[in-house]
Amino acid sequence: MSVDDLQRYESEVELDLYRQYREVVGMFRHVVETERRFYLANDVDVQVRTTDGGEVFFEVQLRDVWVWDMYRQGRFARSVRILTFKDVNVEELPAGENASA
Repeated sequence: MSVDDLQRYESEVELDLYRQYREVVGMFRHVVETERRFYLANDVDVQVRTTDGGEVFFEVQLRDVWVWDMYRQGRFARSVRILTFKDVNVEELPAGENASA
């Protein structure tokens, strides 16, 4: 497989993933973004935690989840637990907009 073939394949997979996102976004109430992934979820709980050394990290529990990951076969998950020292962005989708997105 050439570099061009690989780039074309990845572009097609990414476009397909975007189409899937457009089809399912109306089913969810929240968008959650971490450094590693992008999620749609209906229930989000973010807890700020500290290590024994005093470092702050986030524990994020998601329920009823769709995962944006082009290398993942199954995108839906019942629950996801995220532990991260990086930023976590949580947005609530407006009820009128998420159904038409």
